[in-house]
Amino acid sequence: MFELYSDENRRTLLATVTVLGNAKTAAAPQTMLWRARVARWLLVLVLLVVIYIAVYLSSTGKLRTTFPTEPTTSPRPLHVTRNLLLGITAFVCLDGIIFHSGLYVSILAPDSYAGRLEVLTRAERERAASGLKEVLVLGDSRMAEGFSTTVADELGSAAGFKFVNLTEPASTVSSWYYMLREVDPAARRYSAIVVPYGIGYEPSTADLLRISMAAPLLRYGDCFNFPSAFQRWSGWFRAFTACILRGSAYQSDVTDLLEHPIARIRSVQQETEGLQFRAAYKGRDYDLVGTSYDPTTGQITFASKLTEAQRQAVRKSLIQPSQSDTEYSLKLQREWVPRILNRYSNNSTAIVLTPVPRGPFAELPGFSKAYQSILPSSVIQRTTFSVPEQTFDFLEKPEYYFDAFHLNAKGRQRFTEALVSKLVGRLRSSDPKPGFSPQSQLAANGLRGRNDAK
Repeated sequence: MFELYSDENRRTLLATVTVLGNAKTAAAPQTMLWRARVARWLLVLVLLVVIYIAVYLSSTGKLRTTFPTEPTTSPRPLHVTRNLLLGITAFVCLDGIIFHSGLYVSILAPDSYAGRLEVLTRAERERAASGLKEVLVLGDSRMAEGFSTTVADELGSAAGFKFVNLTEPASTVSSWYYMLREVDPAARRYSAIVVPYGIGYEPSTADLLRISMAAPLLRYGDCFNFPSAFQRWSGWFRAFTACILRGSAYQSDVTDLLEHPIARIRSVQQETEGLQFRAAYKGRDYDLVGTSYDPTTGQITFASKLTEAQRQAVRKSLIQPSQSDTEYSLKLQREWVPRILNRYSNNSTAIVLTPVPRGPFAELPGFSKAYQSILPSSVIQRTTFSVPEQTFDFLEKPEYYFDAFHLNAKGRQRFTEALVSKLVGRLRSSDPKPGFSPQSQLAANGLRGRNDAK
């Protein structure tokens, strides 16, 4: 509570202001860790109970027929191995009924990574066809902040195009593959699919997040392909387990549901509001003009107009990733973009590669890598066409960014206009037929020629 007086002696009270709110405590991360551990041990305990019951029933020892009479000898033979397998099978079936059937995903927390991806893909899967030539745009947070469906539809509707935004922060190219399988099972729904590429990083410490996020899209048959997207053995094993026992990927979500069931029901009922907010989002309305960065010292000079929260966001975005995290991001793109191409290789869907703007500061390490080093030419040649790498150079300025990676509202508008202009111009004039066409050969040759000229 704040009190405002008219004199320094605090004699005349002018107004009283009471501020209410919830303060975030430092114990929150510890609470989340505790929840995850509790859920993990509950899962282990249930499995042990199932195994114990299986062993007990397979025993040839003495069994009580009624309580508390003397035990009698059971004539049944010993089938420990069989009953253990039956117990494990029962446990896997129970997990399948709850988590693989779609029963649990309908009550995932809509504000979680897994919940947002589930709501997004379900809404797109159930969306009725527009009758126009639909262009699907994939991407992570850079495309989510940079691409506007509203602006794209305004520019492309006259030419008969409708743009669909399936971008999601924290998603990776491996999750895009499974998102496409979910929303386009026949691989012929869209006229074109835009796949972004660029310099980024994927921290190995985010394995649990990526597994949990992709869990709603996984199937039993993904138990070998999906784990291949992880570097460490622990990540591989957890990804494999999530494909078989999907409940293992929802540990923290299940714990939160048990602790706050009423709040979960309310949030699930309001999930459409999240989609409406997403559709109406126009981007951040501030920029980095007047802010500079010195890579040698790591010193950031901020413009006076930035708030402390905005400065903290910029500092966080400028933390340099390790070399292994950057190489891991490149490895994912080189392995999973071809898988997307393979999925659409036998139909007329145009696969379009587009670079993403690198950032507001030319001193950032990402500027030292050329775009042609990200994907091999053999991959570029298989696409319908690639947006020229210089297309978005004009956006790599502080006035178009709100941190070191993400475009602001002004940059969002300009990026969408430039991308849609390229897409509509090429897609309207191209012949959408399966496989590799002469037009795509010319586009690939032109891109390689520009790269070689640098």
